[in-house]
Amino acid sequence: MGFKRFDPEDFVVSSNTVSSTVWSDRSVALNTFFTSSIQKEGSSGPYYLNIYQGAPSVTTSDVQFSIAYADSTGGGAVDFDASVSGVSPSRTNFGQYRTLVLEDENSNFVFGTSFTGSYFYAISIERARYKEKLLPGSLNLVLSSSNVALGALHLTDNSGLVNLPTYYGTQRAYQIISGSDGTSWDGGDGYTAASGSYGLFLPDISTLLLNGAALDDNTTAGGGINLGTVRTANTNGNNPAILFDFISGSVGDASGNIFKLNSQETITSDYVFARFRNSEFNYSENPSFISGSTGEVIYNYFIDNPQTYVTAIGMYNDSNELVAVAKLSKPLPKDFTKEGLVRVKLDF
Repeated sequence: MGFKRFDPEDFVVSSNTVSSTVWSDRSVALNTFFTSSIQKEGSSGPYYLNIYQGAPSVTTSDVQFSIAYADSTGGGAVDFDASVSGVSPSRTNFGQYRTLVLEDENSNFVFGTSFTGSYFYAISIERARYKEKLLPGSLNLVLSSSNVALGALHLTDNSGLVNLPTYYGTQRAYQIISGSDGTSWDGGDGYTAASGSYGLFLPDISTLLLNGAALDDNTTAGGGINLGTVRTANTNGNNPAILFDFISGSVGDASGNIFKLNSQETITSDYVFARFRNSEFNYSENPSFISGSTGEVIYNYFIDNPQTYVTAIGMYNDSNELVAVAKLSKPLPKDFTKEGLVRVKLDF
């Protein structure tokens, strides 16, 4: 075994972006939706629901995403304390997302260019479904209205229409619009007539905020689907269940797909080039090569014409501690007439 210090030019850093679907079983689209009756009928059901791809009682069913209702007035949920009006789970949700997204408890959510939203639905993708973040332009969600005249609403993000997203601190945000694959269908901005955009797409925290006012619009010209959000004070509106029904009962797109979404991951690779010249690594400390008692080469023929085989490359730190091992697919012969170059790839 021989040692040689790597030179600075032996290291090259590279990064590649890979994408994949976020749903279980690598499904391209999520087309079946289930809730847990225990949770739905429990204390959290009126303002928060977990959504599964199969019946929750089946062991292969996993949470895919959750739906939460948030309201700045506290409406649509029962107050924590009857003596303190308007302080309810929906108001708490609103404050939590305002802190998480806007990073300022005094700021307002703006959907589109100027519409201030006071209530919304948060769709959060289950953390176990992806590795890093969501892929802009991959959002395709179809909501079907019970009003036949309003039809189906196809939602996507506007990443294909803007050069740069909106930033809240270091967090990216795209507007949710009508259309598909990151762009609108009619060449416009994809907003509603009176309520701005349909919400915000936040890829870095894997969350969609759907503008309740836009979805509640009940006119064909307005662009909504008559969702019917309940904002009555101190009342369990069961709003997550309302949105769930519009998703689970959707007709989907032309292929029948209801919810399509991909994740994105940046994989950084460190390439290390291990080089050995003709005069290096020609002798071995293996007992078949050198005598353990005297340290002499066993066979005189190997003194001037040695033959070794490179099978692995170990990388050590300055304290002579082994930190990584790269094994070759097959032994590489080495003698004074041969030089070698092995590229080691470290992914992290």
